[in-house]
Order: sequence, then C-alpha cells, then structure tokens
Amino acid sequence: MDPLQELIEIEAIKQLKARYQRAVDTKDWELMRSVLAPEARSVYSDGKFSFDNREDIIDFLSKGLGSPAIQSMHHAHTPEIELTSETTAKGIWYLEDFVLSEHPSESAPHGTVLHGTGIYHDEYVKIDGQWQIARTGYERIFEDVQPRAEGSRLRTRWDADEGSS
Repeated sequence: MDPLQELIEIEAIKQLKARYQRAVDTKDWELMRSVLAPEARSVYSDGKFSFDNREDIIDFLSKGLGSPAIQSMHHAHTPEIELTSETTAKGIWYLEDFVLSEHPSESAPHGTVLHGTGIYHDEYVKIDGQWQIARTGYERIFEDVQPRAEGSRLRTRWDADEGSS
C-alpha cells in the first residue's frame, strides 16, 4: 500500500476509536451503532463481559452506563495500528477511564469513583468504504474504586437547567 494511503487509513481508524469513546461517554447509542460492525465482538474486563454482536454490545453498554446517575470519561491513548489488508486492521490502545456513580451501596452510601487503566486490543474491518470496529476489548492494568464523599455534588450535561452557567 502507498505510504500516504496507509497514513490516511490509520487516521480514519484513530477517528473511529475517538467516536467510540465519545459515544460511550455521551450515551449516544446511535453513534455507537455506526462505529461497530454488525457482527462485532467485545471482551471487557478481562473477559468477564463478552458479547458477539453489535446489538448485545450496545445493550450492555447502555444498561451499564446509560443512567444519568453514572458519568464516565474514556480516553484511548498511544495507538499502535497495523493495517493487515486493504480492509482489515488491528490496534492496541492504552485506556484510561474514570467513572462516577451516584448509585448508593452498603459500602459506598454516596456512590463510587472508579479510576482505571487498561490495554485495548481491537480489530477493524472496512465495510462499504468505512472503517468499523470488528472486535474490541481490554485487559485491566489497574482499577481503583473509592466511595464518593458525603456532600459531593456531580453536575452533568443531563442535569436540568439550574440557572447557573
């Protein structure tokens, strides 16, 4: 493949992964549907959560992160992308995630704060000229979960307008 075309394809895959992260954090499940191939597979949390198609992946993500009481930030850094053919590629990314939950539990009456890292292992496929994620998942490096402090307040884009900016 021409080196310039290879860079163009790699950039398209980087933007694809960025849309995946944005879809999770903004709870945009239609955007998520556009980045996942129909037969996409996922393996999250070292295989604890595995799914074999786009709709099951979206169902899992929307049930786990879709509540306004849960806010997340997912970043994928330092991509290592290899084109394996004209229509396939694989990538390794460093993940950093931050998840705030206002759901109370016995050990965390005000919810939890999770900060973690991991390594994504992705596979991509080009369908009708567009890159999509064929397989995604991560292995954890660490996950630190702490109770949220009493009196802490979380303001989000989903809050009703409270007259402040």
